[in-house]
Order: sequence, then structure tokens, then C-alpha cells
Amino acid sequence: MSQEIVLITGATGHIGFRTLVLLLEAGYQVRAAVRSQAKIEEILQTKSIHALNSGFNLKFVIVPDLTVDGAYTDAIRGVTYILHLASPMPPASDEPSDYERVVITSSAAALFEAKYLFEEDTPFGTVWNEESRTSIPQGSFPSPFHAYDAGKIAVLAAADEYAADPNTKFGIVTILPSFVLGRNELVTKASDLALGSNGPVMGVVLGKKSDISLVSSTVHVDDVALMHIKALDSIVPAGTYVANSEGYAGTLWQDAARIVAEAFPDAVTKGVLKLDGVQPSLNSASERMMGFKFQRFDEQVKSVVGQYLQLLG
Repeated sequence: MSQEIVLITGATGHIGFRTLVLLLEAGYQVRAAVRSQAKIEEILQTKSIHALNSGFNLKFVIVPDLTVDGAYTDAIRGVTYILHLASPMPPASDEPSDYERVVITSSAAALFEAKYLFEEDTPFGTVWNEESRTSIPQGSFPSPFHAYDAGKIAVLAAADEYAADPNTKFGIVTILPSFVLGRNELVTKASDLALGSNGPVMGVVLGKKSDISLVSSTVHVDDVALMHIKALDSIVPAGTYVANSEGYAGTLWQDAARIVAEAFPDAVTKGVLKLDGVQPSLNSASERMMGFKFQRFDEQVKSVVGQYLQLLG
């Protein structure tokens, strides 16, 4: 494994950084594509990277603009695997390649229209899974998230097109996470943990009253990162995999209050955690093929809230 180089993009994201750490722990030679020298410093200053003493296993390449033709031409030379966690999807390259597998991160939101995330209930009896697809939205978008969703749908469509092309000589795995919860080592301020996909849980435990219903699907960031590592092994068939922990039953966001009351009673007693927030709520195949069980909602909540309390000091 020591001679196999993995190119990873998006390593300064919530999922990307955990994936980077797991890659290094697994013994891979890693080449991380980042947008600036500042991003390199951000990664190198973390405790996990220091603890791994990964100076020989981790190299960087700066790609300031992902959208230009040939942006990754130099970055992909000599690599065996590619983990593409950044957006957008890089354009196809005519360069000859020897890599064996490309793992792409999209979103479970790519399986259905954005309206089913926070506007309308899913039609009764509908199950979204690895086989689901929807058309790419066209025209203007009513919100930034609608545009985000359209981008994820486009990424999945492009991955499907690559995979179906008989000229594609490498395996493609597409991972579709639901709401990703858990520690984010790159976050150093407690207030910043309420941003991004950890927001709904932090809102419940900090007293935020939301009137926007959200789809009830979550997954631990460590599990999504582990899926990326598992997907490098050819024993996992190429294809599409949903990352979601609670199966058909889904997650009740409001359960975060109960979980936190049991896990962090002192913080609740002191009033650091309010527990009176409101967050209305609106994949067994992946577990079987990847060979591990997703962590439940309890562990996801304790991971992110535990970090919040730790950062408060």
C-alpha cells in the first residue's frame, strides 16, 4: 500500500478532513489538492496531522481554480486513486491515466427535487435509494440551497455518464451522504459549529426556534469518511452508495435534546445548553457492501455537542 498514491480534493471540508486523516492512518501516500497555501497551513496545524507525523506520507498541490481546463492535470500524475470531495466536478481529461478507482462525493439530495428537503412531504410510500434519480433543474433558483441541490444532481448525472462510457477504464464510486453530523477538527470557535450541516442539532440544544422543516436523515462524519476509504478497495463494487444511519425510520431532530440531557447533564444544569430549541422534522445496502454499521443519531449528537463544550472550555 505504501506505493499507492491517493489524490484527495476538498480536504479542508468537514468530510474531507476526516477522510484525509483516515487515509493517512491506513498508510496511504496522500496528495491533497488545495486552493491556497493558507489551506495547507490550516491542515498542518491540526492535532490529528501532528499526531500522525505524516511529513513523508502527505504532500500538497495547489489548484486555485477547479473550473479551468486541465486544473488537475499535474495533480493526477502518478496517482492510483482519486477521492473527489470538492465541487464542482472536474472536466474530463484526455490525458492517459493509470488510476484504478475514482470516488466522488455528492449528496443524498441529488436523488430528489429540492422541494422534498424543506418544502413538501415526500409522497407516501416513496423510498429514495441508490437507484433513484431526478432531472437536473434548469433556469434560475429561488434560494442558494436550490442551486446547491442542482449542482449535486448534476455531479451525480456526470458520474453516471462517466461510469456508463465504455472508454472509462477505472471504477467509479459515488457516495451520497445525508445530513453529516459530528466533530469538525478544522473548526476552532464554538459558535462556528452551528454553521453547516451540524446546524440543526446545535439549534435544538442552544434554543434556536426554526420554522423550517428538514428531511430527517443523518449520518456520522466518521462513517462517511470511512466509506471513502472502504471504496478504494475493489472488493466494494463500483456504483452509488447512500450514507444514512437511521434507515427507513429516519431521525427525529428533537431527540437531540434528550440525548444531550443524558450525555452532558452538567452543561444543561449550568444553562450552557438550553435544550428548548425547535427543529421540525420531515440504507441497509451501503452498510452491507461497505462492511460496517453506521453510528446512530445518539453518537452523532454527542460528537458535535461534545466538541462545542470542549471549545467553550
